[in-house]
Amino acid sequence: MNILIFFIVLLVLVIVHECGHFFAAKKFGIRVDEFGFGFPPKLFGKKIGETEYTFNLIPLGGFVKIFGENPNEENTSGPDSARSMINKPKWQQAIVLFGGVFANFLLAWLLFSVGFMSGLPASVGSMDGYEVKDAKLMVLSVLPDSPAQKAGLISGDKILKISSKDAVLEELNPEKLKEFIISHSTEELTIDYERAIGEFSAVSLMPTSKLSNGSTGIGISMDQVGIVQFSFFEAFWKGAQMTWHMAIGTATGLFHLVVDGLQGNGDLSSITGPVGMVSIVGQAYDFGIVYLLSFAALISINLAIINLVPFPALDGGRLLFLLIEKIKGSRLSPSFSNVANMVGFALLIILMLFVTYKDITKLM
Repeated sequence: MNILIFFIVLLVLVIVHECGHFFAAKKFGIRVDEFGFGFPPKLFGKKIGETEYTFNLIPLGGFVKIFGENPNEENTSGPDSARSMINKPKWQQAIVLFGGVFANFLLAWLLFSVGFMSGLPASVGSMDGYEVKDAKLMVLSVLPDSPAQKAGLISGDKILKISSKDAVLEELNPEKLKEFIISHSTEELTIDYERAIGEFSAVSLMPTSKLSNGSTGIGISMDQVGIVQFSFFEAFWKGAQMTWHMAIGTATGLFHLVVDGLQGNGDLSSITGPVGMVSIVGQAYDFGIVYLLSFAALISINLAIINLVPFPALDGGRLLFLLIEKIKGSRLSPSFSNVANMVGFALLIILMLFVTYKDITKLM
């Protein structure tokens, strides 16, 4: 089920991103030869008008094949060269290249706005300036083979009460609960919790000092989570603010990651690939559809920011080449541009395979 949800989310994000390029190109009369879901080899396709819509074997992205995006003799001086992207004004080319990124930001704004209208689950400590209502202590994850997992606790459970034979924790928050568990580590504890709305239950368990992460406890991570909700028009304004703040945070994090890598201090353990994303998307879905929507918004922002990186094969790299051409007043050599983009694409695939390998080793 998690894999299906992941591919649905990925498909939506890819469609939105590529539609940004597609509609911008169509607006300026540029020919679009192919709209592909996934990467080749091609499985099947259907031609509608002048564009072929294809489904490809590697389901990790998508693309639009825009006439003249990769310069050659046919699209620079051939019979249909007037509809070639390379022969359009630089500002039109820039808009086409930026269209995918813009579409991802737009989608994130829409998803956050819908979340705020519906009631967006949020951590009390992570929403400065927002009123978080009805906050409860929620289980975020459960360690395998821990007392909590054996007792039946799962992600999304809301802890209502924890008690030992002679004591009850009065103030429910992560720090107080951890202290209570450690101070009663030799006693059986009872946890009252709510799973679905109105579905109450309780479990008994013994803390352990042999958790897989080396700590003493019952094997859960937790946070105080409540609801942030706004009216229709205010939700769109707050959604725009959230999109902006998340974009700045994502860009800053990516910048520090690159700088640390160049200084030899890079750590790829914090990067999650497709395999890891399946698990994370599944957890978001377990928490509820609003969680999934907000997580999809975060992925959309990440996709936009990464595509803006000035690296060959990415939209940011092509925009950089366009800027260089504008400054020097002439086109870059088509062979240089094409080779640079092919090498960039190959390096990105290698990076993706490496991150996927790291994801798999974490599961083993």
